[in-house]
Amino acid sequence: MGMSVGMVGRGGRGHRRRGRHHALMSEINVTPMVDVMLVLLIIFMVAAPMLTVGVPIDLPDTQAKAMNADTQPITVSIDATGKIFLQETEIPIEELVAKLQAISKTGYEERIFIRGDKSTDYGTAMKVMARISAAGYKNIGLVSLQEQDQ
Repeated sequence: MGMSVGMVGRGGRGHRRRGRHHALMSEINVTPMVDVMLVLLIIFMVAAPMLTVGVPIDLPDTQAKAMNADTQPITVSIDATGKIFLQETEIPIEELVAKLQAISKTGYEERIFIRGDKSTDYGTAMKVMARISAAGYKNIGLVSLQEQDQ
């Protein structure tokens, strides 16, 4: 009662085919992988500029209405060369905190406006704002020109 597991009908010769002998392909087909990688590259090239945070911009004039004021606010001005003026008097930045503390009338709740020239260095404006904050003022505003309709 034996059962033959051999190659029946082929004469015991195995898997030989007639004609050419084909070997198994042992390489990876990289064409689909290259296609996918190129699509991903294009997606990242399009998306990358949208992810940039520090884009240099030219800020526009504002359309905000002028504020009505009951009292005259304190004004700190910065000219194009970086000189700092408290009201109309030029002062060094080192004396700004002491002068602002000396002229405070209502316990640092007064409004204080910073008027900066267009060409003023951003770092200089930030230093002035830091000094005003260090002097105890909380209501700081930036002055700009109202946008003209063209």
